[in-house]
Amino acid sequence: MNQYDVAIIGSGPGGYVAAIRCAQLGMKTAIIEKYTTLGGTCLNVGCIPSKALLDSSHHYEDAVKHFEEHGIEIPGEIKVNLEQMIARKQGVVDQTTKGIEFLMGKNKIDVYHGIGSFKDATHVIIAKEDGEETIEAKNIIIATGSKPSSLPFIEIDKERVITSTEALKLKEVPKHLIVIGGGVIGLELGQVYKRLGADVTVVEYMDRIIPGMDGALSKELTKVMKKQKVKFNLSHKVKSVERKGDEVIVKADDKKGNEVTITGDYCLVSVGRKPYTDGLNAEAAGVKLDDRGRVEVNEHLQTNVSNIYAIGDVVKGAMLAHKAEEEGTMVAELLAGQKPHIDYNLIPGVVYTWPEVAAVGKTEEQLKEEGVEYKTGQFPMRALGRARASMDIDGFVKILADKNTDEVLGIHMIGARCADLIAEGVTAMEFRASAEDISRMSHAHPTFAEAVKEAALAATDDRALHV
Repeated sequence: MNQYDVAIIGSGPGGYVAAIRCAQLGMKTAIIEKYTTLGGTCLNVGCIPSKALLDSSHHYEDAVKHFEEHGIEIPGEIKVNLEQMIARKQGVVDQTTKGIEFLMGKNKIDVYHGIGSFKDATHVIIAKEDGEETIEAKNIIIATGSKPSSLPFIEIDKERVITSTEALKLKEVPKHLIVIGGGVIGLELGQVYKRLGADVTVVEYMDRIIPGMDGALSKELTKVMKKQKVKFNLSHKVKSVERKGDEVIVKADDKKGNEVTITGDYCLVSVGRKPYTDGLNAEAAGVKLDDRGRVEVNEHLQTNVSNIYAIGDVVKGAMLAHKAEEEGTMVAELLAGQKPHIDYNLIPGVVYTWPEVAAVGKTEEQLKEEGVEYKTGQFPMRALGRARASMDIDGFVKILADKNTDEVLGIHMIGARCADLIAEGVTAMEFRASAEDISRMSHAHPTFAEAVKEAALAATDDRALHV
């Protein structure tokens, strides 16, 4: 029987990063993955493939709608080759997952392909195609991730009524895509197919899209996506989804209780994700799950069984790849006797639509609820020379700072390249910067990042220079 210092069940961003860090710290490490490729949901059917399709569809939209304004004329008809687009996406995925294989080899991490389940607190049974194998580990990290959620009355047939997994490999552009759920996944994939020619209707139970983010971001993204001809049915409670041949009929009640019927040829169910522990046999190790199926952990991500830890989507908190990575690193360093920490308030959230949406820290709604006195500085992207040069004028940057100390409490932005710009906000808040600190930093001109400086100036005695 092979013996290890650490065995990790699951090879997504949390699992493979934990494995690398454990190996770097001198631990003999094994990683177990039930699929034939490493990388988990994020690399195979999540973050990476969706960004590939978002980029491809964005290029197409620019060619069709915006190139002429830039003085670029393309004679003849511009067409979508969806098969090639999906193939390119898969190529990006394959290259990325092979990169993880390389990193496992480089760091001398043993990789097992099969379903990992607990025999007891120190032994994992790996069910492989050619039989079972058992390994022993002093410490075990559960990193089994999550899977798409649904509603109890919806039958996902994976053909017309689909999840994000199927939406990444459609063989045709829908005529009318109905998206149930106005969160990150639904909006991103909805925008992909809207760009490619589909009618898109988003049905959301709450009274706004991206409900977990600052209300100002939700309002601006709704306005921009309506301008892009995406339809929104907010405050609608879906009560049935029925497929009839190539049609999907969605019935929902609006906020007044009136029944609304929406008919399309595809329905994407994107109502969130749920922790995945199927086949883990956690009870054999004595590991407790909570009432939502998540693995219970303490502040050190340690389960009730002292040598077993859990990270990522399978534990409480935001289901984000970069959160899982931080947790994987943290557990590895704890096992090595170090004292790492994670400030969960400073884990950024991003929506990769165009314009992009990004945020870190407290929302305005949270500060009001907590009774914190704060001040606001906001700057519109359209006031930037760089934004006008590239025709990306939608959006703004908003900074929330403590009214008395000027410490930055939250940064919320929507606009071009905000997924990258938010790192400045995370850095500033990690070092407990004030709005004035940011306002005094030189930002290159012309850039989108200048909006961050200007918003900080606006929060500092309303001193914005260019608006």
